[in-house]
Amino acid sequence: MPTTAIDQLIEDGIESATPDHMTAVLRGERDATRAVPRRAHSGCRGAGDPHALRSSSVADLLLVTCVKAKRSAPAAAKDLYTSPLFTKQRAYAERQPAPWFILSAEHGLIAPDEWLAPYERYLPDTPRSYRAAWGSWVVERLALLAGPLAGKTIEVHAGSTYVDAIHDLLQAKGATVVLPLAGLGVGQRLSWYGVSSPPAPIAPEAEFVQRLTDPTGAVSPAAFLAQGSEGLKVPGLYSWWVDDDGAAELSAGLGLPVAAGLIYAGLAGATRWPSGRRSTNTLWSRIAGMHLGNRHEFSTFRRTLGAILAHAADSSEIDEAALTDWMSKHLVVVTAPYPDPDDLGRLEAQVLDTLDPPLNLRGRPTSPVRTRLTELRRPHR
Repeated sequence: MPTTAIDQLIEDGIESATPDHMTAVLRGERDATRAVPRRAHSGCRGAGDPHALRSSSVADLLLVTCVKAKRSAPAAAKDLYTSPLFTKQRAYAERQPAPWFILSAEHGLIAPDEWLAPYERYLPDTPRSYRAAWGSWVVERLALLAGPLAGKTIEVHAGSTYVDAIHDLLQAKGATVVLPLAGLGVGQRLSWYGVSSPPAPIAPEAEFVQRLTDPTGAVSPAAFLAQGSEGLKVPGLYSWWVDDDGAAELSAGLGLPVAAGLIYAGLAGATRWPSGRRSTNTLWSRIAGMHLGNRHEFSTFRRTLGAILAHAADSSEIDEAALTDWMSKHLVVVTAPYPDPDDLGRLEAQVLDTLDPPLNLRGRPTSPVRTRLTELRRPHR
């Protein structure tokens, strides 16, 4: 099916278009619609159906489209796309009880918390063979992640090219496809979300940034272990801080300056996406059992510190006992429990974007310290 002007505006993120451009594009869309009637999908409900606006109450799965506007650095998929349309789609999806996924022209079916690098691919510009393979890939992966699709209602929020690639394949698996935005123009789509979806609850990123950067709440490793696990056998975030002497030793080991203060932050107990499998980790097990547990293989943070200190000591091995002793002398930790494991990964991503601790690697922008740290960690698996 040819690309429509509305599809192009959706992919571009809408906010990039000027009013004159949108007027011209939409006028061309109306003219094209008069000349070439659009094929209607049989067996699905759309905006013309009085039940369509209520479809979210019965949907078993929800699919939303990707957009062109993206962050410039890797991020969780739900945070990578930045257009107002995607923001509204996400807010709507997060209000629904059904699991939701993102339709990516580059990566197929993506769970919201999967990490992606920015990319440039527009599905309507791909060959028909690519779109056919892409559609099969999306549907099979959806069946793999969500289980058999027979009897399930799948609500799709996407342009016609994306819908055409998966619609018949979903029906062939026994699913009912709901298209609540079918036939709506760009402005109507944005308005639909305003009516149908109250603002999604936003996790208090600012509160957690404040808690993790407040040294008055920090305790030494010895004090952490002595206070026991009460109140800490829960999911949450944490931050590690180093004193002046420890920062000097890390700087020497890296050959690059590391300032005293907050050097690393992370989470414990987040739901694993896209499988949806719950983690058994807690703040207590992460910090007491992994960070302070004398085995760098079980802790990214411990491996990082051990690699730096081993290099400073001109040693090919991490001395676990010496590392634990060094942490006890030079580090303190702040903990911040968070009760929602399903949302914890998103919260961590937002907090790390603000804090950007120097020793965090995954999903963080390249820096001289991170490049050097990656080299030093390589021999220590």
